[in-house]
Amino acid sequence: MSIQDSGNCSSWAEADPLMLEYHDKRWCKPCHDDTELFAMLTLEGMQAGLSWSTIIHKEAAIRRAFDDFDIDRVAAYDAAKVEELMRTEGIVRNRLKIQSVIKNARAIRKLEDGYESFDEYIWHFTDGKQIIHHIKSLEDMPARSELSETVSKDMKKRGFSFVGPVIIYSYLQGIGVYDDHLDGCPCKSRPVV
Repeated sequence: MSIQDSGNCSSWAEADPLMLEYHDKRWCKPCHDDTELFAMLTLEGMQAGLSWSTIIHKEAAIRRAFDDFDIDRVAAYDAAKVEELMRTEGIVRNRLKIQSVIKNARAIRKLEDGYESFDEYIWHFTDGKQIIHHIKSLEDMPARSELSETVSKDMKKRGFSFVGPVIIYSYLQGIGVYDDHLDGCPCKSRPVV
């Protein structure tokens, strides 16, 4: 049976328990916690050029290394901390990506001058509503959208990095702004009636 016939979109995750858990419990589920929104932004940025499986398997180490994504603590990291992270086993040791995490934490704190939270900022692009796409097969899933282009452009203007439109599309899926589970997938959100 093909994935298109089954209506299941977890074929990318089925061979790996961590990936399957991510698909079933986190992917496309609305998130409104600032720390977790920052965590997902970090993980998506870390993925650039790598597989999502690599990131999921490094996630626990990345969370530990970045103080469980405490935004204030990460925003206060200095050059010595960057060097420490460059020596930390089990994480993505790419200097630009590590510096990006710090830059993004600082950008979150700056944007709070105009928004009460990072959550409010991210979700304002859709007026707080989840967008449920009706996708029949994984081949039909886009890599970017008009919304991801808009969010990417705005975030770059505000000082964020590693936030291109493809990364942001994946981020919007990861935090549940988009529900891109295939129609028929048991994890698909059901519209409120």
